[in-house]
Amino acid sequence: MDGFGSDFPAGGSGGKVDTGTIMEQVKVQIAVANAQELLQRMTDKCFKKCIGKPGSTLDNSEQKCIAMCMDRYMDAWNTVSRTYNSRLQKERARM
Repeated sequence: MDGFGSDFPAGGSGGKVDTGTIMEQVKVQIAVANAQELLQRMTDKCFKKCIGKPGSTLDNSEQKCIAMCMDRYMDAWNTVSRTYNSRLQKERARM
């Protein structure tokens, strides 16, 4: 059995699993999933806000709107992420 399609071969190195390597790979996968979600949400929201009638090209105002929307979305995302990480660190320090 291959572990439900994981990247880790069954049996691996004599049955020993390097948990540090696994944790790093999981962290990378989570980071990629978060980036994909961010991009998808930003695309959806900015498209709905800025594109009145889709066509083969974007006019000047649509291009400016998309650029500003994406900048604001990224700024908001970064602010929320920094605040969340700060709170997590404070909570961990209390423990």
